[in-house]
Amino acid sequence: MKKTKTVFLVLFVVLMISMVLANSFGSAKIKLDDILYIIYNGVLDNESALPEAYLPINDIIWLLHLPRIILAACIGCGLAVCGVVMQAIVKNPLADPYILGISSGASLGATAAILLGIGVALGENFVGIAAFIGAFFVSLLVVFIANLGGRASSTKLILSGMALSAVCSAFASFIVYFANNAEGMQNITYWLMGSLAGAKWELLEIIVPISVLSTLFFYTQSRILNLLLLGDEAAITLGKDLHIYRQCYLLVSAIVVGFAVYAAGMIGFIGLIIPHAVRILVGSDHKVLVPVSGLSGAIFLIWADVLCRVIIPRTELPIGILISLIGAPCFVYLMIKKTYGFGGN
Repeated sequence: MKKTKTVFLVLFVVLMISMVLANSFGSAKIKLDDILYIIYNGVLDNESALPEAYLPINDIIWLLHLPRIILAACIGCGLAVCGVVMQAIVKNPLADPYILGISSGASLGATAAILLGIGVALGENFVGIAAFIGAFFVSLLVVFIANLGGRASSTKLILSGMALSAVCSAFASFIVYFANNAEGMQNITYWLMGSLAGAKWELLEIIVPISVLSTLFFYTQSRILNLLLLGDEAAITLGKDLHIYRQCYLLVSAIVVGFAVYAAGMIGFIGLIIPHAVRILVGSDHKVLVPVSGLSGAIFLIWADVLCRVIIPRTELPIGILISLIGAPCFVYLMIKKTYGFGGN
């Protein structure tokens, strides 16, 4: 327990330091003491006292950098925690939040919004909203199909997700083929690559509570998540029926992933990489695994976004590309190392 508290405290300090240092990267180089000075005045709501020379830097930090950094932390935390939950639900360390067709549902929603104009009345963020609706609707369908002919199991959930993923991909391809819209296809491609460039304080008012509350919720469910690894038969002998819990966790995860897609497009593999790395360090107890994975995911995505901003001069690399370049080899490694189950490290 002492080791766990130490790991948690260290990661929290690293997260705070990362959120400060990440402000110094980008097209404008800002000194650390200037960053601390501006953040200090901003927290105290004392911007009016800033010297005129600091006003441009203040705008860069408060309007561009900080919202983006906080968004990265929230999405990284949410996706990592959802990865932990998905792996418990299907009892497979190779699972991540997108294994049950959620990503394909979001892709279909975005494609329909961009090429067919569906949801334009919802405002300027209609593409993200359509993607969220698609992700959540597919999750509901996964639960419904998995319960046909009997209660849902981890195997039925996986198969249902794979089937719906194929259907959504087919419909998205059908829309692209007949739309004949080159500009729309370019927008879809960029959106599916993922980006944190659209971060705004108004958006954070939605994302921050969802990320924090979902993490706290799953932390309180750590005992049930541990039981999920044992299977339904073992859990019933302990007086717990996991059927309802499995579906509830899936839907909560879909909400988190849906809003992450809404805010930043498609960013995969975080829910695969982070939980596995954390499990090696702290074990499989979800009381530890959930909060540590959340903090690790937040730190990881902050620095991944920093790398996207500096790796190519005067150009921003879509973050989904970078994460995929890191995540795909990790997935192949995990697939070779462990085929099924959680096994040993």
